[in-house]
Amino acid sequence: MSNTEWDSKTVIGFKAKAPKVTRTTSDLNGAYNAPARRAGAVVATEKKVVVGNKAHQSTDHQRIAKLDRENEVAPPSKVAPSVGRAMQTARMDLKLSQKDVAQKINEKPSVLQDYESGKAIPNPQILSKLERTLGVKLRGTEIGKKLEGPKKS
Repeated sequence: MSNTEWDSKTVIGFKAKAPKVTRTTSDLNGAYNAPARRAGAVVATEKKVVVGNKAHQSTDHQRIAKLDRENEVAPPSKVAPSVGRAMQTARMDLKLSQKDVAQKINEKPSVLQDYESGKAIPNPQILSKLERTLGVKLRGTEIGKKLEGPKKS
C-alpha cells in the first residue's frame, strides 16, 4: 500500500499569521539611513508635518471657485402660469382628462401635468402639439385665445 497518513489533514488557502510589529519613526529612519550611518556620514532626520490635502495648500482652488460662482448659468425658464391655466381651461371645455390629452399628443401624462402646473421647461414641439389638440394659442402673445382654422389666401 502507500505511505499515506489517514489521520493528518491539509488545509488549503490557510496562511499562518505573522505577528504584527508597529514600527516607530526612529526605526524607520534607522532602516533608511543605516548605510549612510555606517559610512560615517552625519544624518539629519526631520519629522515631516503635512496637514490637510496638498491640493488645498494653494489658493488656486479659491479663485477657481469664485470664478465658478460668477459664471453660473441661470436655470432654464419654466412655462408661464398663464399657459398652464389656458391649457387647463381648454382641456376642461373639451371635457378631456390629462391622460386623454397626453395620449392624443403622444406624451406621458406626467409631462402634461408638469406643463399645467408650470414646472416644465417649454418645448416648442410639445407646445405646438398641445395648441393643435386643444385649439388654444399657448405661445407668444394672446395666450389662451382660440385658434382659428387654416389661413385662407
